[in-house]
Amino acid sequence: MKKISLTLLSLLMLFMVLPSFGQSAASLLKGMDELMSAPKDKEANVKMILTDRSGKQKVREAIMKQKGQYKKLYKYTAPEKQVGIATLSLPEDIIWLYMPAFNKAVKVTLLSKSQAFTGTDFSYEDMSGSSYSERFTPRILESSDDSIYQLELMPKSMKSRYSKIIAYLDKTHLYPRKMEYFDKDKNYFKYATYKYKKQGKYWYAEEVIMKDIKKEHSTEIILTEIKFDQGLEDSEFTVENLKPAK
Repeated sequence: MKKISLTLLSLLMLFMVLPSFGQSAASLLKGMDELMSAPKDKEANVKMILTDRSGKQKVREAIMKQKGQYKKLYKYTAPEKQVGIATLSLPEDIIWLYMPAFNKAVKVTLLSKSQAFTGTDFSYEDMSGSSYSERFTPRILESSDDSIYQLELMPKSMKSRYSKIIAYLDKTHLYPRKMEYFDKDKNYFKYATYKYKKQGKYWYAEEVIMKDIKKEHSTEIILTEIKFDQGLEDSEFTVENLKPAK
């Protein structure tokens, strides 16, 4: 009888722990989202370095502007053949792509969002303005590193190109140090590493490297001359503004 009582007590304690465990995972992911979207707006120069398996590199440059969480604009400024290409992310997971050769902006479809973001190792889904909390259900995993939280992120939508993401969050500040991506067949196929820096009261990803394991190809993104809370106007984040000024 005593043994049965102990077993029932153990089960009761387990069920009492599980809900708070899940809430902790959700609060950690929300904390990461809030850190990443904390500035009212930001602007920076972007350098992209694409490296193939032979070590050959292609360098691109762009101007990035973001207002709040959902409005983000990229305009390429170098090299010459990339100049004028622009992307615009808007609320409700809408993305527009402007190609100078066609002289018009086209909306990126849900199917296309799994494709490479302008030829990089990031997908349009990776560059989405939607928060991770909106797109994924988190679960805490055991970690051998006391300085990080390890979360398993399961997509809420079947349209995601990922079966899951494993995120490694800094325990003190909750920014991501690394993310591992698994495809629809549950194969681990790429990962991103992050170098965060604090400027004023905001943390930001000064450097992100996305590595495609199978293709042996990587894309490094470096932000410089970053500015926060300048009061960027909504008019800068319009489809009409994707076109170069005449």
